[in-house]
Amino acid sequence: MSSILKPRPPRTRARSGGRDRVGFASHRATESASSVQPIDNEYVAFGNVEARNGLQAWLEIPAMIYALRLPYGKDVLEIGCGRGVALPVLSERLMPASLVGLDNDRELVAVADERIRRSGVDAQVLQADVRSMPIESESVDVVIDFGTCYHVSGGRAGSRAALTEVARVLRPGGLFVHETRVAQRLAHPVRSFGRSLPWSEVPSLVVDRSALLWAVRRKRGRR
Repeated sequence: MSSILKPRPPRTRARSGGRDRVGFASHRATESASSVQPIDNEYVAFGNVEARNGLQAWLEIPAMIYALRLPYGKDVLEIGCGRGVALPVLSERLMPASLVGLDNDRELVAVADERIRRSGVDAQVLQADVRSMPIESESVDVVIDFGTCYHVSGGRAGSRAALTEVARVLRPGGLFVHETRVAQRLAHPVRSFGRSLPWSEVPSLVVDRSALLWAVRRKRGRR
């Protein structure tokens, strides 16, 4: 599996599938973490619940992929990947051309990196803030978010910044897969109260399809 996403400096290019692709530098995420600093420390990670992790890995993610008809063999980025629970499942089910997890919490990134190492998954994990991602513009086909944009620091402005970054890294026609407000209210009834995503402020992400708990927005193509 070749990686096409990378921290912006230094730039390397590899030829794949008849088009130029931007590749990651060869270092692991834990080695690069010191060079990527979070914007602030307001966000508090959700607690680890192993039973919830198991349900996500064996039920929620496969159901989401099936219900939303997500494509295979694409360049995939999971934002807010936390402990990396979803990464092995996404690797197995979507057979991505490249797979990257991103999270702002240094300790969770270390756990996720160890998880993919032990599972033998060909993926990379970055420590970075979703509001300022060290990812090349228009280099991703599918961005997956299990609630991060709802809970990013900075309230509505923070959510807008995160969605703007998602739109930036997606290729034209790329997909943003996200939880709906229904899913948020079921999973986090207190913490998600009153939260919504400012879609009107990121008009390049347009409604594509939904399946109750999950939805897909597609990035507008160039005219």
